[in-house]
Amino acid sequence: MTFGITYAFSENFVLPLSHDEVVHGKGTILSRMPGDDWQQFANMRACYGMMWAYSGKKLLFMGQEFAQRREWSEERSLDWHLVGMGPYHRGMQLLVRDLNLIYRDTPALHVRDCEPEGFRWIVVDDSAQSVFAWARFGEDDDAPVVMVANLTPVPRHDYRVGLPRAGRWREILNTDADLYGGSGMGNLGGVDATEEPAHGLPASARLTLPPLATLYFKWEPETRAAERDEPEQSN
Repeated sequence: MTFGITYAFSENFVLPLSHDEVVHGKGTILSRMPGDDWQQFANMRACYGMMWAYSGKKLLFMGQEFAQRREWSEERSLDWHLVGMGPYHRGMQLLVRDLNLIYRDTPALHVRDCEPEGFRWIVVDDSAQSVFAWARFGEDDDAPVVMVANLTPVPRHDYRVGLPRAGRWREILNTDADLYGGSGMGNLGGVDATEEPAHGLPASARLTLPPLATLYFKWEPETRAAERDEPEQSN
């Protein structure tokens, strides 16, 4: 999980889950996930969430965007019927859609992919709870994004994470959302970071980390936060 970042900025990398990962007896991305059916889907969603927040361009092979269960074969079409069978496959498809939209619309997730200044570890040594966190940065005017992943089926409450700035951090992605087939646990749309240092950063907030899930938090400038708190004026 940590070694790749040591050489991530030596070249311009693509992060592939390619054809080679789903043929020749390897199964599918879903089938290689541990646990029961719910945990396999949750693990897969968490994996994609981490992948889209990692430095490097993305590549996903056909069928893995909706969690194909059978190994890929050129002799048959994809199992599109799975999308209509229950919430999990459709939820995976919706998650990939939303990840792509967030990636496109959030400069911090892509404009400095090839520069070490675009990435910073936050939580890298919590092996006891299997939590990872890192920050992504764009240009000076771009709002930073922090990714936090809980890779166990145990929810974590009041988990303090260091953040680059105090203020409002909006939860822009939660792979455990009901929409994606998750349990619906989260942070009610965002958290407020205080000027309490943690993990070598000047601010921090206490988070709820859903089981087997990845969260994205995007900093909101004070002007936007103030606009959100202003009462509506009637005409």
